[in-house]
Amino acid sequence: MKKRMLGNTGIEVSEVGFGAWQLGNASDWGRMSDDEAIRLVHEAHMNGCFFFDTAPNYGLGKSEELLGKALKENREQVVISSKCGHQANDEQSFDPDDLIASVEGSLKRLDTDYLDSLLLHNPPLSALDQQSPQFQALEKLKEKGKIKAYGASVDTGKEVNQILDKTDSQIIEVMFNIFHQEPLNAMSRAYNEGVGLVVKVPLDSGWLTGKYDENSTFDGIRSRWSREDIERRAELVDKVRKIIGEDASMTRVALQYILSYKEVSTVIPGARNSEQLLHNLSASQDLLPEKMVQDLRGLWIEEIKGRPLPW
Repeated sequence: MKKRMLGNTGIEVSEVGFGAWQLGNASDWGRMSDDEAIRLVHEAHMNGCFFFDTAPNYGLGKSEELLGKALKENREQVVISSKCGHQANDEQSFDPDDLIASVEGSLKRLDTDYLDSLLLHNPPLSALDQQSPQFQALEKLKEKGKIKAYGASVDTGKEVNQILDKTDSQIIEVMFNIFHQEPLNAMSRAYNEGVGLVVKVPLDSGWLTGKYDENSTFDGIRSRWSREDIERRAELVDKVRKIIGEDASMTRVALQYILSYKEVSTVIPGARNSEQLLHNLSASQDLLPEKMVQDLRGLWIEEIKGRPLPW
């Protein structure tokens, strides 16, 4: 597993991390026993992955609890990033007192004294200001040693630029994948300013695994897609396949595409089993040919840039 620096934080991360939304989250990801979840985290760590991303509302706190159990013996060897703003009871609040209480809950569930990274979880644009009550709460948590670094998890280049313009954030988590490349210019600016970048939703909620087509149906959070969304994504998946070839793993290419950008510190795909996990981690082994990177960038420019896909 290759390593990268998380901006200027001084924190080193595995370039493929572990997105832990699926742990304890049967409603969105399917059932996984606690023992299976803990084994999966152990396997990730044994195979060189040491960046773990979670949040209080993932599995209503269960994700953090399982990570805490799995990583207790290796706490100093791993980097844990969590969030605040979406509470463990699935309610949303960016009230400063609620943010601080949320972090205390996360620390308890994770069985740790500190978080390496804390991110405001898709906050309103007005909160992305160092003088906002929300960022003042983050600064207090850092001063108390509860967190090492802070920032926000967002979806767009506009939000990334707002964070860079208005805050002292050291870390930004942003949605970026073959189908969602709008934030790239802002990501380059963040990199040049020494801000660490964590890439979320790298597989477009499963579409960039290549396993879905125009006949696919979805439940849970994926039921948000309309029939038109599904058909358009299916067409785009076919176009990606033509670029990468019939024999290539679309999952691996999708992750390697993200890692082809020096701006990215780590990417955090999820995995429900050992096979998926090891396949995700294997993306760190090779680089994509520059021609393929250019073609996949061109696909977004020609097919998606002017008519963005809904998440």
